[in-house]
Amino acid sequence: MTRRTIRIWFLIHKWSSLIPMAFLLMLCVTGLPLIFHDEIDAATESGAQAFAGPPSAQSGLPLDGLLAKALAERPGEVPLFMAFSQDDPILTITTGPTPNAAAKDMTLLLFDRSTGASLGPVPVNPVMDFLLELHTDMFLGLAGMLVLGVMGLGFVLALISGVVLYTPFMRRLRFGTVRQSRSERVRRLDQHNLFGIVALAWMLVIGVTGAINAFADPLTDSWRDGKLAQMTAAYAGQPPLDPARYSSIDAAMASAQAALPGRSPQFIGFPGGDWSTGHHYAIFFQGDTPLTQNLLTPALVDAATGQLTDAATMPALNQALMMSKPLHFGDYGGLPLKIVWAVLTLATIWVLWTGLLLWWKRRRGYVDRRVEEIYRNGLETAPA
Repeated sequence: MTRRTIRIWFLIHKWSSLIPMAFLLMLCVTGLPLIFHDEIDAATESGAQAFAGPPSAQSGLPLDGLLAKALAERPGEVPLFMAFSQDDPILTITTGPTPNAAAKDMTLLLFDRSTGASLGPVPVNPVMDFLLELHTDMFLGLAGMLVLGVMGLGFVLALISGVVLYTPFMRRLRFGTVRQSRSERVRRLDQHNLFGIVALAWMLVIGVTGAINAFADPLTDSWRDGKLAQMTAAYAGQPPLDPARYSSIDAAMASAQAALPGRSPQFIGFPGGDWSTGHHYAIFFQGDTPLTQNLLTPALVDAATGQLTDAATMPALNQALMMSKPLHFGDYGGLPLKIVWAVLTLATIWVLWTGLLLWWKRRRGYVDRRVEEIYRNGLETAPA
């Protein structure tokens, strides 16, 4: 590369790192405990998860009876979601004052589907809820999510530009070299490069999946206004279905399972919410392997008649969103993978911190010296 090309890439790396720096440090710090959210919740919640029995997605008491129990506990409210566990008989039913109720107005109730016992509201962990909302949208809703999405894209650009600069810079050095005999600044630069290149693949995955997650609401809106609208075009212009006219959930489930045999239901979106239409139960089925269990296929069932309207896979971007959420927090491989995720998060914090120090303690002419060093190193071949 020429000096001019190196300078351009150096400035790209500098500003794509510095601008999102504070956001990235916040995301790493809040993301550390969120990696272990399942373990923390299990340690702090009551014994609701200790009930023995078959997974709620496979068998148990009729859904209609459990839904009636939930609505009896929340008089005047309507059902919004019904979520199934794949590991135990716990069924989660979400209710709200209206079919399109905001998240803050929803109530999540737990039931043991094997016995019909009501387990009360979903336990709340204020600390984890605070960290999750800060990590997700900084308490700013969609605007905060979009800002963090842009910061995530900036992080990906910083990683790419860092690799472009790293390649010629390391021509005269062995991989992993930390020049201990040199100044503190040189040692810090070598540590920054070493940790960055070792954790590069993981940081790219986290940056890309984080950016995708940040655009979850627009992607969901796009699916609802596009593919979902096409699947239910015959219902366009009709007024939303009155909750009093909802038909049997069990009959709707039977219709959906006949269209998608061999799959397990993950959750049901009731009419009027973001994940359904004003006339349908949207029953989402997951894949049957560990890799595809987060890929959902919706079956739309007419909520008035219980008859299947259509079933179709979601668009590629929405599937990427579903895959990225568990990957972002290391939920694919149990506790061992989560520990690896935590170690790599700490490495990322070190990369960000050393990069910040390199910029903060820079001296006059720093850019010119770095460009010249990278250029000269790139002219040499690697040592034998």
